Amino acid sequence: MNFLSTRRSRLMAATIAATTLIAVPASAMAAAKGTDRSRDARNAINGGKARSIILLIGDGMGDSEITIARNYQVGAAGRLALDSLPLTGAMTTYSVRKDNPSQPDYVTDSAAAGTAIATGHKTNDGAISVLPDGSAVPTIMELAKKAGYRTGNVSTAELQDATPAVFTTHVVDRDCKGPQSMGDCPFGTLASGGAGSISEQLIASNTDVQLGGGRKYFNQTTTVSTSQQATVLSQAESDGYQVVTDATALASVPATTNQKVLGVFADGNLDPEWTGPVATASGTAPATCTVNPARSASQPHLADMTAKAIALLDRASRKSKKGFFLHVEGASIDKLEHSADPCGHIGETVAFDAAVAKALDYQRTHPDTLVIVTADHGHTAQIVETGSISAGATATVLTRDGVGMTISYGTAPVGKSQQHTGTQLRIAAKGPQAANVLGVIDSTDLFDAMAQALGVRR
Repeated sequence: MNFLSTRRSRLMAATIAATTLIAVPASAMAAAKGTDRSRDARNAINGGKARSIILLIGDGMGDSEITIARNYQVGAAGRLALDSLPLTGAMTTYSVRKDNPSQPDYVTDSAAAGTAIATGHKTNDGAISVLPDGSAVPTIMELAKKAGYRTGNVSTAELQDATPAVFTTHVVDRDCKGPQSMGDCPFGTLASGGAGSISEQLIASNTDVQLGGGRKYFNQTTTVSTSQQATVLSQAESDGYQVVTDATALASVPATTNQKVLGVFADGNLDPEWTGPVATASGTAPATCTVNPARSASQPHLADMTAKAIALLDRASRKSKKGFFLHVEGASIDKLEHSADPCGHIGETVAFDAAVAKALDYQRTHPDTLVIVTADHGHTAQIVETGSISAGATATVLTRDGVGMTISYGTAPVGKSQQHTGTQLRIAAKGPQAANVLGVIDSTDLFDAMAQALGVRR
C-alpha cells in the first residue's frame, strides 16, 4: 500500500461508586457543536519519524462497544478520551484459511488479527506470529528492539494470551502457553529444538516492561535451565527481570531502575472492573453497573500499568535518540462480551479509555510520539430499541443521560459464548505519520505504518 505522504444527571449511588473507581478521563468532554476542526487536522498531519509509538488495542472493541461505553459513561453527547484523537479511519480485519491461505476467513480470532498488526502478514486463526505454513515472521516489537528501541507489553489478560503474545512470540497454536501446555505445538518445544512455549519466549524476548496476568503458566517448569525444578518465573529472575506481583510493588518500582520489569498480577486474566446483570432471553430490568466486589485490590488498573510502563520506558530511553514501542491491550472487553455481560465490557472499555488518556497525556509533552488506538476484531453487542426483546439475549442499563439503553447479543444461543463479527473497525491516531490511518486500511497496513514511523525494516 502506498501510504499518505504518506460519552444521568441523576446518578444512583452504584454508578457514583463505579465512576469513582474508574473516573471519567480528564479528556472526556461534551461534543463540540459546529467547531471547525480543520486546523487540528492539519496540525495532526505530521510527517517524519516517530521517536516512540504507543499502540493501544481494545480487544473486541468495535464501534458498537465504543458507543455503548460512551452513552453509559459520559452520555450520548459526551466524548471519551479515545474520541479526541484527530485523525480517524477504518481498518479491515479478515484472516485467511489455513488449508487455503489465498482465501479470506471473514471473521478473525485475536491470534490472527494480532499477527496481522504485529507482523504485516495474514495468517490462520489460532496462529501466533507465524504464517499458515508455521514459519515465523518478525514482529514490529522485535524489529524495534533490534533497532535500539525500548519495548513494553501491557495487558489485562494473561501475558500469554493471543494479543500480547503476538508481539514477541511465535507458535502455531495460541494455547501453547507454558512448557507443560505444548500439546498442540509438539515441534515447538525447546527439547525439540523449537523456540519453546509462549511463556518461555516472553522471557527470552528481553522486553523491557511486561505487565499483565498469567502466573499459572509462568509457574510451569521450564527446560531452559539446567535445574529440573526451575520455573519460567524463576528463570525470568535469573535473566535479570525484577518480578512484581501486586499493585503496591509495581508503584514502588523506581523509574530509574536498570532492570527489566515483569509484573504478574493474577493466575489468569486480571479481574473485571465492573459487574451487573448479564443478558437474558427475556431481558433485564434497567440497571446501573457497580464496582466488581470480587476484584482483587492487589491488581493494578490498566491506566496504572500504562502510566508505569510509559514512565519506565521514557526514563530508560531518555539519553537515546530512539524512544520506545509500547503495546497496551484492554483484553476483557472481548472476554466479557463473549459472556453477554454488558456492565463487564462497558467497565473494561472505560478502563481502556483511561489508559488512552494516559498515553495522550504523555503525547502532549512528547509530540514526537505516535499514539494509535484501534481494536483487533468486532464483536456481537448492538444497541437496540429501548426495552425491546430480540431473538438473542438482551440487557438494559441506565446511562449517564438517565435513560435505559438496551443491548442485544445475538451471535450465539442464549447461554453460549457470543461470537466475533467481521466488521471493519475504528482506527485513530495522533503524532508523526498519524495520517497513515486515514481512509480504509487493512490490519496488515498498520504494521507498515508503524515500521515506517520508526524507520525499521523487516
